[in-house]
Amino acid sequence: QVQLIESGGGLVQTGGSLRLSCAASGFTFSNYAMGWFRQAPGKEREFVATISWSGGTTYYADSVKGRFTISRDNAKNTVYLQMNSLKPEDTALYYCAADVLGRKYWGQGTQVTVSS
Repeated sequence: QVQLIESGGGLVQTGGSLRLSCAASGFTFSNYAMGWFRQAPGKEREFVATISWSGGTTYYADSVKGRFTISRDNAKNTVYLQMNSLKPEDTALYYCAADVLGRKYWGQGTQVTVSS
């Protein structure tokens, strides 16, 4: 079965950096685009970034453009989110996601907290 396991979250000060990882299994990872989303308390889940199957195409939400970088290692079945210049408003539960054969799968999330 499809599994997505995020890691790398934590508590960081404003301006700091974190690198999130998402280890995927149960499907042919290199065939599918992958994405990162986040959900802050009391808010809806929102798109953060996505990367094509090859890694050649990426898209970002305007709120993170220039600060976050999504990448992937198809040999390791892992997608990453490098987050720099973090702000308090980046505080959220971060999820990775995959659309596999018409169904969306989510990980359990990893918490990112940015202190001011």
